[in-house]
Parts: sequence; C-alpha cells; structure tokens
Amino acid sequence: MFLTDRQTEIVAIAKSSGRVLVEELASRFSVTPQTIRKDLNDLCDAQVLTRIHGGATFPSGTENVKYEARRQIAASEKQAIGIAAVELIPSGASLFINIGTTTEAVGEALANHHELMVITNNINVANRLRLFPAIEVVIAGGVVRGSDGGIVGEAAVDFIRQFKVDYAVIGASAIDIDGALLDYDFREVKVAQAIIANARHVILVADSTKFERTAPVRIGQLTQVHTFITDHCPVPSIRNLCLENNVKLIETSSRSR
Repeated sequence: MFLTDRQTEIVAIAKSSGRVLVEELASRFSVTPQTIRKDLNDLCDAQVLTRIHGGATFPSGTENVKYEARRQIAASEKQAIGIAAVELIPSGASLFINIGTTTEAVGEALANHHELMVITNNINVANRLRLFPAIEVVIAGGVVRGSDGGIVGEAAVDFIRQFKVDYAVIGASAIDIDGALLDYDFREVKVAQAIIANARHVILVADSTKFERTAPVRIGQLTQVHTFITDHCPVPSIRNLCLENNVKLIETSSRSR
C-alpha cells in the first residue's frame, strides 16, 4: 500500500515502541481519533500493523522490541505488578529474579525488604539492589547480552542449578491462548526453565500487552507457575487454565478500583 507521511510515522513509532494508541496519536498529530482509527485500519488491513483494543502493535514474531522501548510500554502497569508481587515475598526469603522489564519492576519494589537473598541473571536488578545492605545479591555468570544486560548461556544455567529457593519471579515476552509462555532467545529460555525447576513458588509477572504478541521459543506452560500477576487478563482460556490448575490469578487493575 502507499503510505501517507502520517502513516509512515505511525509505523515508525509502532516499530520503536511496540504499540501505538489512538488517543496518543490523535494528540501527537492534532487530528481526530476517527482519523487515526482509519489510518490504523488501513495499516492493519495491509498487515503492516496488528489491531488491538485502543490501538495497534508492530507484528514482530522473531525479534523483540528494543529494551528502552520495552521499559516504556505499560510502565505504570508494570510498577503496579511489581508492588503486588513483593507483597507475596516475605523478608528473610530467597528468590530468583529473571530477565525482563516487568521483573525489574519487582526488583524496584523490593527496596523495603530485609534479609533477602536475591539470585539474578539480570544486571539491572543486581545493580539496583546492591545499594541496599539488607539484601544480599548473587549474580549469575555467563554471556552478557548487550541489548538488555541479561546473562544467558550454559554457564548461567549451571549456576542457577546450584540453588533451591523459596520464590522465583519470571517474565515472558508473549503468552499464547493455550497458556504457552514464550520468548525470543533460546539461551534465555534455558535459564528461565532452570529457574522454574529450582524454586518452590513460581510467580509469573506479565502485563496484558503480552497477550497481544507472539514469540518463537517456548519457556514452559502457565500451569507450571503458582501465581500469575498481570494488570488485566482479557483471555477467557487463560482464566480457565488458572482456575483449573490452581494458579492464583492477581489482576492489579481490579485492585485499584
């Protein structure tokens, strides 16, 4: 299709940020929401973007959105998820924190905890929590991924397997309607699988945009976690999976009402 200048810029924003919202675009371009909806409909009809409620996403099935852009996507939702997650983790516990911008929000919210042992393959989490003397930080060895500071590879997997902890906090790049937890990097997936296998209670943290995305590598299944924290779960099959498999579903949007 032939793209107008505005549509070209919309696609560039979506590619950079992962998604675009009608109201934000209307304000940015000083046009009506109806005009933006028509642009998005045209772009989605041409399979340039993928329509979601209130906007559209850039359909990347094999490559993740850039790290800094991921931090901005659903930032307030991730903060609320982080706060809800740390309410489940008592002082004096041991825990894994995996790679991801939502898991980093959990790390941010741990500041008031005491006597924690935090084992992580996330340099950003380690760098934040090292400032708190009441929290012991143990960081995995391995290959440091330059894009986001994640530590991946077999050395990280072997390191994780040395521990058996009280809690694990994991994320996912995408969640399929059948409950499959998905990611982009098979090296990261191997670390996540080791984390799941070596924790007594697994907490999955993922904002609702993860239901709108896809990724090629399977981490595991929703039924392997004990608690799933999200801002909102709009997928009935996921709700049913949680109910049928005794996975506690916490939605932070309902808590704030």
